[in-house]
Amino acid sequence: MQFRDFIMPERVISNLSASTKAEAISELINPLFTTGVLADNLRESVLAALFHREELGTTAVGNGLGLAIPHAKHPGVRGLVGVFGRSVEGIDWEAADGKPVHLFILLLSNGEYADRHLEALAYISRTFRNKDFRNLLLKAANATQTEDFLEDADNEE
Repeated sequence: MQFRDFIMPERVISNLSASTKAEAISELINPLFTTGVLADNLRESVLAALFHREELGTTAVGNGLGLAIPHAKHPGVRGLVGVFGRSVEGIDWEAADGKPVHLFILLLSNGEYADRHLEALAYISRTFRNKDFRNLLLKAANATQTEDFLEDADNEE
């Protein structure tokens, strides 16, 4: 499992404009609709699935990582898809460490991809433990540079 398996270049947002968790989730799913990965008629039900998952417990990783992985399973998703986002300002995501979240990976799959979904979560968690990698993403000048850093992480795996 690698980032390139679920995050495409057109699904990288280098500077989220959102200031709340709800706004961020709404903004993070946009590339999935604008690129045709998901049909427009699924927007409300996908949002509902993601918000429901957050109600079960925050998807912020905590431990000073500044990372959240909003994720859900939805029958309208084909395969495993993801979006990377960065908030320069940071967003309160109710992390256990009380710190704002700056880095986000939104992950969606359907029930048939449960194993791949778990593999992706493990890969994200493992890769983002690297402080140097997180710092590169935080300092990336644009989406292209962010994509390059994600690709470099894949190549080191």
